[in-house]
Amino acid sequence: MAKALAGDYRPTLIDLPNHGQSPWSDEFSYRAMVLAVANELRAIDPDEPWIVLGHSMGGKVAMLLALEHPELVQRLIVVDMSPVDYGGLTSFNDYVEGMLALDLDQVASRADADRLATAWVPEAGTRAFLLQNLRRTDDGWRWQVNLDLLGRSLQLLGGWPTDVDAAPFEGPTLWVAGGDSNYVRPDYAKVMRELFPRVRLVTIKGVGHWPHSQAPEVFLSTIRPFLG
Repeated sequence: MAKALAGDYRPTLIDLPNHGQSPWSDEFSYRAMVLAVANELRAIDPDEPWIVLGHSMGGKVAMLLALEHPELVQRLIVVDMSPVDYGGLTSFNDYVEGMLALDLDQVASRADADRLATAWVPEAGTRAFLLQNLRRTDDGWRWQVNLDLLGRSLQLLGGWPTDVDAAPFEGPTLWVAGGDSNYVRPDYAKVMRELFPRVRLVTIKGVGHWPHSQAPEVFLSTIRPFLG
């Protein structure tokens, strides 16, 4: 998505703590992630607010950032996530267990990893998205995401901070939902509008929790008018 937008905008991709090339930690905390993102945005450009886009867990980070650091956020895009407590996120537990069980010694190429992962993620788009966390090193393939920490933190990951004491975010907010996903439901609309009164919901039909991976062209055509 960033590559597709780079002709008209300056996309900035941030690896959250315990993901990608960012440091790992001993505890899972949405507040720690929000602070890390806020510090990074201020370091890159301290004077201008940002258009912030977050998906899934990143969507919760983006929402909390907009609520607690509104001076940093001009516009907000939240992809297939709501400001609610989902509980233990059983489907993600299956993903974490599958990733941990993948025998990396048997992986000589990304195609090998894709073939082995088919057993626990049959859907190709979701599988490709998860396998983006796999990187080749001098010692072979390894996961860049802190699977041990995330696996034991799914209750917190699926939650939403109960002590949010901030005014509603008054900036424009685009709420993108996957039509086949359960992460954005009609009964979540009330709390979303209370926190983000200028929200507009767009549902992309025929996709699940990864609309930007499963329908990239439709996703781009959905967010471009909102970017301005």
